[in-house]
Formats: sequence, C-alpha cells, structure tokens
Amino acid sequence: MRIIGKASSINVRKVLWACDEIGIAYARVDDGPELSQNPNGLVPVIVDRDFVLCESNTILRYLAHKWAARALLPDEPRRRAEVERWIDWQATEFNTAWRYAFSAIVRRNPAFRDAVQIETSRRDWNRMAAIVDAQLQATGGYIAGAAFSLADIPIGLSINRWMVTPMDRPSLPHVDAYYERLASRPGFLKHGRNGIP
Repeated sequence: MRIIGKASSINVRKVLWACDEIGIAYARVDDGPELSQNPNGLVPVIVDRDFVLCESNTILRYLAHKWAARALLPDEPRRRAEVERWIDWQATEFNTAWRYAFSAIVRRNPAFRDAVQIETSRRDWNRMAAIVDAQLQATGGYIAGAAFSLADIPIGLSINRWMVTPMDRPSLPHVDAYYERLASRPGFLKHGRNGIP
C-alpha cells in the first residue's frame, strides 16, 4: 500500500499511525498522480492495489475494516458508534475550533492575522480540549472507553497539536494523563510526539 502526503500533515499522520497500530506495511511518498483523484487536491490519499481512497477518517475506517482490526473499530453497533462519533467530532468540531489559531500562531500564515478571530479560535480550541478532558474523566482511559480505539488516533493527534502550540491553555489533568498514556504507544511517539518521550 502507498500513502501519499507529507508526514508533517496531521491527516497523513493519522493514516501512518493507524497502519503502525494495525501492522500494515506501507510506503509513503510526498506526492503522486493519484492526488488528482481527490477533488480537493488534499492529502492523504492511499493506493491499495487498484483502489484509490482519500479523506483521512474514511481511510482509518477502511484500514480497520479491511484488516479486521476489531480492537480498534468494534463490530458491535453501539461500541462502534461510540468510536465513530469521536472520529467525526474531531473532524467537524475539534479541527474547526483550532484551525484559525493554529494557522496564525504556528504557521504564521499572513491570511490569519485578525486578533479577534485568533482569540476566538484559541478560546474555542481550549473549550474542545475541555470536552476531551471531561470524556476522559468519564471513561477513565481513552476517548471512546477504557481501551485504546481508532478514535484515539485523530483525537490524540489533535491533543498533541493543542499541547505543543505556544498559547495559554487551561490545566486539564485528564488530558495530561491521556497524553502520557498515548506516549506508551510506538505509533504515537513516531507520528504524534515526533519521537519525544
């Protein structure tokens, strides 16, 4: 299997980490002609023999289903829905909250210089992290329950981004403990924390 996209992309990192968790052999390249099959021209794109697929969270589900990674994505409908709900929440709510602040603070993109929007995004980002904190307090372990699941890949990478962005953050003890639990996973160290134990 080939994964197309730079390893610095949070969405590419999702797929790389999932492959490591499942044990899927892959080759990653920065660019490839298959990118044209994504109408948005975004990464990642995977090529699995003659099948080309884009959208990182869809790729996560595909990989877990194809390789029967039931510990990551259960078959039982309610448990599966709980995992999928957090995958979707990361894409729709968590990502939306941090996009402006991250673009301004870390990427220093000149199109993101509005101080009010930066502060609004930072505040919303902290509010989303507090939602994660409350969920982790309720589960006592990981985002969708006591055990690590596929949902922890996108959530964990978003938490990593929140932790390393130089901005004011509230103290969230359950998020801190979660971050350390994730650090026991080689895939997170490699693709999330950049090898920093």
